[in-house]
Amino acid sequence: MLTKTLQSLFNRDLLKLKAEIELYKNEADLWKISGGVSNSAGNLCLHLTGNLQHFIGKELGGTDFMRNREFEFSAKNVCRESLVSHIENTREIVNKTLENLDENSLEKDFPVLIFKEKMSTEFFLIHLATHLAYHLGQINYHRRMI
Repeated sequence: MLTKTLQSLFNRDLLKLKAEIELYKNEADLWKISGGVSNSAGNLCLHLTGNLQHFIGKELGGTDFMRNREFEFSAKNVCRESLVSHIENTREIVNKTLENLDENSLEKDFPVLIFKEKMSTEFFLIHLATHLAYHLGQINYHRRMI
């Protein structure tokens, strides 16, 4: 039951992320920093897709994704088409992984130690959903500010 709820939330917010990226009138604005905002929408998009591909796709789904967190924040001028492709690929991987995730595994410890303490897979998946929503809000604000 919870995996279906999480799948619904991740789908909703990844589709909103795609819509936000597509709503930028000028593609170059995706990479602007303004008004004390330290991360561009483009970098936040790369961060979100890298984060979900790594923690859900690789750690829970067994994909061969290799995360480059430094690139997520240092890349500039990645084309909108590529960002949208990252989002669509991430959505596909998240869906596939959650569809194959056994509900009993949610109670087990997440396979990687994060935040210096053990946590259940259920807790960490909820954290990932709220992390996505948090940065999605930042992107929406950034777009309207620019």
